[in-house]
Amino acid sequence: MSTEANTGSCCTTDGSCGGSGTAAGTESGTVTTVYQVTGMTCGHCEGAISQEISAIEGVSSVQAVAATGKVTVVSASALDDEAIRAAVDEAGYELAGRAS
Repeated sequence: MSTEANTGSCCTTDGSCGGSGTAAGTESGTVTTVYQVTGMTCGHCEGAISQEISAIEGVSSVQAVAATGKVTVVSASALDDEAIRAAVDEAGYELAGRAS
């Protein structure tokens, strides 16, 4: 676990944004999709991406982790990958695709 101070960011010291830090998709009736995003380097990056993706209708939570480049999105139903791509682009980053 990181011991770095978290100053001026919406993210927690463990690098998670706006979530409990637990694995997403454990709720009944949700779809969890993990994407690979390039260009994230810090908590600010995580917050910018989380904010843009959270604005998409149906999204219930987003967890972006700069260290891995992975963004986990939980939604009520399957999302259009192009909508995710547009949100990531709007935040200033690049969607590489779905993570394997």
